[in-house]
Amino acid sequence: MSEFKLDAFDERIINELTQDARIPMIKLAKKLNVSNTFVHQRIRKLKAYGILENATYRLSPWSLGYQSSAYTQIMLTNSKHHRRVEEELSKIPEIVECVNISGRYALLVKIYAVNNRDLRDVIYEKIQPIEGVEGTNTTISFETAFRRNVPLLIHEKN
Repeated sequence: MSEFKLDAFDERIINELTQDARIPMIKLAKKLNVSNTFVHQRIRKLKAYGILENATYRLSPWSLGYQSSAYTQIMLTNSKHHRRVEEELSKIPEIVECVNISGRYALLVKIYAVNNRDLRDVIYEKIQPIEGVEGTNTTISFETAFRRNVPLLIHEKN
């Protein structure tokens, strides 16, 4: 796919949608002083280029009773196991994110657990028994200070 350049309207639409992804398109159009059709076309284009992904609600782990959060680095016995280990990790519901990282540890996962005992069980009984996992290193997270989207890259105008 060819490179896509954001213009000022795209940036304004993205900024509004990242504040409230559920804003009615007609309200967004009025806010930006453009037509409803224009907003729909631009959003369709932003989705087609993969810039906008599905709008979803973000759940509050703490409000749902998850009292423990941690980041666990996973060491593999051999790097050839990483895809299969990732697949097995995806089956563990307490793991909400898995990324490949550089260094001795190959994977980093974010875990939410009901409490520290539950967290221990996830690590010892669900992650470490996976074939190809050599070891883990866990850091408990006390709280998330903030979370945000990546900033828009501003391109110079030609």
